[in-house]
Amino acid sequence: MGREERASFVFSHIAIFVIFVWFGALKVFGLSPATPLVTALFDQTLSFLPLSPDLFVRLFGGFEVLIGICFIVPRLQTLGLILLIPHMVTTILPMFLLPHVAWHGILTPTLEGQYIIKNVVIIALATSIYVDSKKKFIPTAK
Repeated sequence: MGREERASFVFSHIAIFVIFVWFGALKVFGLSPATPLVTALFDQTLSFLPLSPDLFVRLFGGFEVLIGICFIVPRLQTLGLILLIPHMVTTILPMFLLPHVAWHGILTPTLEGQYIIKNVVIIALATSIYVDSKKKFIPTAK
């Protein structure tokens, strides 16, 4: 792996770590501006669980922190990629289940909708990390 590739690889991991640990910690400590959105989604989908919405938000935040840690610990990267799949599915759900929260109109997202749409970048970055990690283990033909 060349110097630029290595720098990109490291920066990608740090970026995902920072995003997930920071946003997750905000939920854990009850400081996240996304709490109303997560609570509304919980009420719409998982309210049958014996959890308060506040506890669910904190657990969801802990899940995000765990994902972030997985991306910074090399041996846990595969786990992080696996955990990222249900997280991305869950975070995209408000676009469909809570359209009044996510959309002003056709192709016009609210601020919350924009917050969700930015996950496309996270998916692309995670895909790039996955592909780069596979390169390390596949011998190249010379």
